[in-house]
Amino acid sequence: MIRTQISLDPEMYRGAKAAARRQGISLAEFLRRALAAALDEPKRRGRPWMRYAGVLASGDPDASRSVNAVVYGRPHP
Repeated sequence: MIRTQISLDPEMYRGAKAAARRQGISLAEFLRRALAAALDEPKRRGRPWMRYAGVLASGDPDASRSVNAVVYGRPHP
């Protein structure tokens, strides 16, 4: 890993620290993730819905059946 130094204005620093704290990660990890997301953004533009893939889990093994019913108006085969 390469170590680097950046300068942030006080408001941005406080905001980033607070966001990292809410996520339970270090400021460095928060900034690494933010940078990774920014660098990956061109890949995501074609499928913006993909950023939400895997965000929620119902625990229901038959969840895809109800999703199909809602999205396509028909039950899953």
